[in-house]
Amino acid sequence: MDLATLLGLIGAFGFIVMAMVSGGDPGVFINIPSLMIVIGGSLFVVMMKFNMRQFFGAVKIAAKAFMFKIDKPEALIEQSVEMADSARKGGFLALEEAEINNSFMRKAVDLLVDGHDASVVRQALAKDIGLTIERHQFGASIFRALADVAPAMGMIGTLIGLVAMLNNMDDPKAIGPAMAVALLTTLYGAIVANLIAAPIADKLELRMSEEMLNRRLIMDAVLAIQDGQNPRVIEGFLKNYLNENKRQISTTEE
Repeated sequence: MDLATLLGLIGAFGFIVMAMVSGGDPGVFINIPSLMIVIGGSLFVVMMKFNMRQFFGAVKIAAKAFMFKIDKPEALIEQSVEMADSARKGGFLALEEAEINNSFMRKAVDLLVDGHDASVVRQALAKDIGLTIERHQFGASIFRALADVAPAMGMIGTLIGLVAMLNNMDDPKAIGPAMAVALLTTLYGAIVANLIAAPIADKLELRMSEEMLNRRLIMDAVLAIQDGQNPRVIEGFLKNYLNENKRQISTTEE
């Protein structure tokens, strides 16, 4: 569970709700026509941009913003050094029985054990990385589209409310509900875009960058093992993937 995403979402909504409650009756901020325009309208517009499978798969994609397990680069470096040491002592076949939980590393090692050339291994892993980037970017694009559409639907609702208000200027009782639609649709559009859709899109892009860092690290590690480089040399090379402070901590521990 990503506490930053969860606490950020709860905290943002919490402060908004407290502001509404402190201003009086929070019920005045609930307007069904406004919700229909912003929520319903935004979802159907986003659906137009994608196919049905992609659209309904967005819920599963959004879960990655809250629940996402990724290997630490330090652990991948340590495992890579161990594999390099095993390969120097027992050959590439010694890696076949290695316990590898990371699916991308398992694929890379299998290519190595099968005896493929370095160019083939590099091409296969680079293709996998490229396709993974496309999938992550697509997932983020759904929520980026929602972040773009929601404020626009809020503006449409505002115009609808203003037209209804101006059309009923002779009826004071109709002015209030029409004005509520005009103002609350803008509010709802801003909330959907800035508190939900845009942060999720940004978090998915962060997840993508973290995963791509790990996959490039693994690819370089496997190619270095295939090249027969010394495990210590491989370790020093892979530490370039770590932040400067983590490199220094790791060096001190050694």
